[in-house]
Amino acid sequence: MAIVDFLLKGKKNVTVAHFDHGTDHGRSAKRFVADYCDQRSIPTIFGTIFAPKTGDKSWEEHWRDERYRWMNCILGEVITGHHLDDCVEWHIFTSLHGNSRLIPYRRDNVIRPFLTTPKSVLAGWCDRNDVEYLTDPSNRDERFMRSIIRQKIVPQCLRVNPGLRTVIKKKIISDYQNNWENKIAS
Repeated sequence: MAIVDFLLKGKKNVTVAHFDHGTDHGRSAKRFVADYCDQRSIPTIFGTIFAPKTGDKSWEEHWRDERYRWMNCILGEVITGHHLDDCVEWHIFTSLHGNSRLIPYRRDNVIRPFLTTPKSVLAGWCDRNDVEYLTDPSNRDERFMRSIIRQKIVPQCLRVNPGLRTVIKKKIISDYQNNWENKIAS
Protein backbone atom coordinates (compact mmCIF):
# COMPACT_ATOMS: atom_id res chain seq x y z
CA MET A 1 0.00 0.00 0.00
CA ALA A 2 2.95 2.32 0.67
CA ILE A 3 4.23 1.72 -2.84
CA VAL A 4 0.84 2.33 -4.46
CA ASP A 5 0.49 5.57 -2.50
CA PHE A 6 4.07 6.58 -3.36
CA LEU A 7 3.47 6.01 -7.08
CA LEU A 8 0.13 7.85 -7.01
CA LYS A 9 1.70 10.84 -5.24
CA GLY A 10 4.39 10.81 -7.95
CA LYS A 11 1.59 11.17 -10.55
CA LYS A 12 2.31 7.74 -12.04
CA ASN A 13 -0.33 5.77 -13.88
CA VAL A 14 -0.95 2.77 -11.67
CA THR A 15 -2.78 -0.48 -12.14
CA VAL A 16 -2.86 -2.55 -8.98
CA ALA A 17 -2.32 -6.29 -9.34
CA HIS A 18 -3.37 -8.41 -6.37
CA PHE A 19 -2.91 -12.15 -5.97
CA ASP A 20 -5.22 -14.13 -3.67
CA HIS A 21 -3.32 -17.10 -2.20
CA GLY A 22 -6.57 -18.94 -1.46
CA THR A 23 -6.46 -18.31 2.30
CA ASP A 24 -8.93 -16.50 4.56
CA HIS A 25 -6.50 -13.58 4.75
CA GLY A 26 -6.04 -13.68 0.97
CA ARG A 27 -9.77 -13.24 0.45
CA SER A 28 -10.05 -10.40 2.97
CA ALA A 29 -6.96 -8.72 1.50
CA LYS A 30 -8.54 -8.94 -1.96
CA ARG A 31 -11.66 -7.16 -0.64
CA PHE A 32 -9.48 -4.53 1.06
CA VAL A 33 -7.52 -3.86 -2.15
CA ALA A 34 -10.68 -3.85 -4.29
CA ASP A 35 -12.38 -1.32 -1.98
CA TYR A 36 -9.26 0.89 -1.86
CA CYS A 37 -8.93 0.89 -5.65
CA ASP A 38 -12.66 1.34 -6.30
CA GLN A 39 -12.72 4.43 -4.05
CA ARG A 40 -9.85 5.94 -6.06
CA SER A 41 -10.81 4.67 -9.52
CA ILE A 42 -7.56 2.72 -9.78
CA PRO A 43 -7.64 -0.11 -12.34
CA THR A 44 -7.07 -3.54 -10.80
CA ILE A 45 -6.07 -7.01 -11.93
CA PHE A 46 -6.86 -9.93 -9.65
CA GLY A 47 -5.36 -13.38 -9.72
CA THR A 48 -5.77 -16.46 -7.57
CA ILE A 49 -4.29 -19.91 -7.01
CA PHE A 50 -4.99 -22.08 -10.02
CA ALA A 51 -3.16 -25.36 -9.47
CA PRO A 52 -3.42 -27.51 -6.33
CA LYS A 53 -0.33 -28.02 -4.20
CA THR A 54 1.38 -31.28 -5.06
CA GLY A 55 4.26 -33.41 -3.84
CA ASP A 56 6.74 -32.28 -1.25
CA LYS A 57 6.50 -28.63 -2.19
CA SER A 58 5.94 -26.36 0.82
CA TRP A 59 2.94 -24.03 0.88
CA GLU A 60 5.33 -21.10 0.64
CA GLU A 61 6.97 -22.51 -2.48
CA HIS A 62 3.61 -23.37 -4.03
CA TRP A 63 2.24 -19.87 -3.38
CA ARG A 64 5.40 -18.26 -4.79
CA ASP A 65 5.32 -20.43 -7.94
CA GLU A 66 1.63 -19.70 -8.53
CA ARG A 67 2.10 -15.98 -7.89
CA TYR A 68 4.97 -15.72 -10.39
CA ARG A 69 3.15 -17.85 -12.96
CA TRP A 70 0.31 -15.32 -12.76
CA MET A 71 2.52 -12.18 -12.69
CA ASN A 72 4.43 -13.41 -15.75
CA CYS A 73 1.12 -13.36 -17.68
CA ILE A 74 0.60 -9.65 -16.99
CA LEU A 75 1.66 -7.45 -19.89
CA GLY A 76 4.28 -4.90 -18.91
CA GLU A 77 6.39 -4.57 -15.81
CA VAL A 78 5.08 -5.57 -12.41
CA ILE A 79 6.53 -3.77 -9.37
CA THR A 80 6.54 -5.78 -6.16
CA GLY A 81 6.93 -4.59 -2.60
CA HIS A 82 9.93 -6.78 -1.74
CA HIS A 83 12.12 -4.83 0.67
CA LEU A 84 15.44 -5.11 2.50
CA ASP A 85 14.03 -7.17 5.36
CA ASP A 86 12.72 -9.70 2.81
CA CYS A 87 16.24 -9.85 1.36
CA VAL A 88 17.79 -10.54 4.76
CA GLU A 89 15.27 -13.32 5.42
CA TRP A 90 15.77 -14.86 1.95
CA HIS A 91 19.57 -14.71 2.27
CA ILE A 92 19.40 -16.49 5.63
CA PHE A 93 16.87 -19.04 4.34
CA THR A 94 18.94 -19.90 1.25
CA SER A 95 22.18 -19.93 3.27
CA LEU A 96 20.69 -22.46 5.68
CA HIS A 97 19.90 -24.63 2.66
CA GLY A 98 23.47 -24.42 1.32
CA ASN A 99 22.93 -22.01 -1.57
CA SER A 100 23.01 -18.41 -0.34
CA ARG A 101 21.21 -16.11 -2.73
CA LEU A 102 19.85 -12.61 -2.98
CA ILE A 103 16.43 -11.67 -4.28
CA PRO A 104 17.17 -10.43 -7.80
CA TYR A 105 16.14 -6.95 -8.89
CA ARG A 106 14.38 -8.43 -11.94
CA ARG A 107 12.77 -11.74 -12.74
CA ASP A 108 11.23 -11.70 -16.20
CA ASN A 109 8.69 -8.84 -16.14
CA VAL A 110 8.77 -8.52 -12.32
CA ILE A 111 10.94 -5.75 -10.88
CA ARG A 112 11.73 -5.05 -7.26
CA PRO A 113 12.93 -1.44 -6.90
CA PHE A 114 12.62 -1.37 -3.09
CA LEU A 115 15.12 -4.15 -2.25
CA THR A 116 17.40 -1.74 -0.38
CA THR A 117 14.52 -0.07 1.49
CA PRO A 118 13.93 -1.32 5.05
CA LYS A 119 10.38 -2.42 5.86
CA SER A 120 10.28 0.24 8.60
CA VAL A 121 10.60 2.96 5.94
CA LEU A 122 7.56 1.61 4.07
CA ALA A 123 5.58 1.32 7.31
CA GLY A 124 6.67 4.85 8.24
CA TRP A 125 5.39 6.11 4.88
CA CYS A 126 2.00 4.57 5.64
CA ASP A 127 1.93 6.10 9.12
CA ARG A 128 2.91 9.61 7.92
CA ASN A 129 0.48 9.55 5.00
CA ASP A 130 -2.46 7.82 6.72
CA VAL A 131 -2.29 4.86 4.34
CA GLU A 132 -4.16 1.83 5.62
CA TYR A 133 -2.60 -1.58 5.18
CA LEU A 134 -3.12 -5.13 6.33
CA THR A 135 -0.70 -7.48 8.03
CA ASP A 136 -0.85 -11.12 7.02
CA PRO A 137 -1.34 -13.21 10.19
CA SER A 138 0.77 -15.99 8.64
CA ASN A 139 3.78 -13.71 9.24
CA ARG A 140 3.68 -14.99 12.83
CA ASP A 141 2.65 -18.57 12.03
CA GLU A 142 5.60 -20.84 12.76
CA ARG A 143 4.27 -23.54 10.45
CA PHE A 144 5.98 -21.44 7.78
CA MET A 145 9.79 -21.34 7.63
CA ARG A 146 9.81 -17.63 6.69
CA SER A 147 8.00 -16.88 9.96
CA ILE A 148 10.55 -18.82 12.01
CA ILE A 149 13.35 -16.98 10.24
CA ARG A 150 11.59 -13.60 10.68
CA GLN A 151 10.57 -14.06 14.32
CA LYS A 152 13.39 -16.17 15.78
CA ILE A 153 16.50 -16.30 13.60
CA VAL A 154 16.80 -12.73 12.27
CA PRO A 155 16.74 -11.20 15.78
CA GLN A 156 19.56 -13.56 16.82
CA CYS A 157 21.54 -12.78 13.66
CA LEU A 158 21.16 -9.08 14.43
CA ARG A 159 22.60 -9.74 17.90
CA VAL A 160 25.63 -11.34 16.26
CA ASN A 161 25.88 -8.63 13.58
CA PRO A 162 23.78 -5.50 14.17
CA GLY A 163 24.89 -4.29 10.73
CA LEU A 164 23.43 -7.31 8.90
CA ARG A 165 20.96 -5.19 6.92
CA THR A 166 23.83 -2.96 5.77
CA VAL A 167 25.84 -6.03 4.71
CA ILE A 168 22.92 -7.39 2.67
CA LYS A 169 22.19 -3.93 1.21
CA LYS A 170 25.82 -3.66 0.02
CA LYS A 171 25.60 -7.14 -1.50
CA ILE A 172 22.38 -6.18 -3.34
CA ILE A 173 23.93 -2.98 -4.72
CA SER A 174 27.12 -4.81 -5.75
CA ASP A 175 25.12 -7.62 -7.38
CA TYR A 176 23.00 -5.12 -9.29
CA GLN A 177 26.06 -3.16 -10.47
CA ASN A 178 27.84 -6.34 -11.59
CA ASN A 179 24.79 -7.53 -13.52
CA TRP A 180 24.39 -4.10 -15.12
CA GLU A 181 28.07 -3.97 -16.12
CA ASN A 182 27.85 -7.47 -17.59
CA LYS A 183 24.83 -6.45 -19.70
CA ILE A 184 26.65 -3.36 -20.97
CA ALA A 185 29.74 -5.42 -21.84
CA SER A 186 27.78 -8.01 -23.81
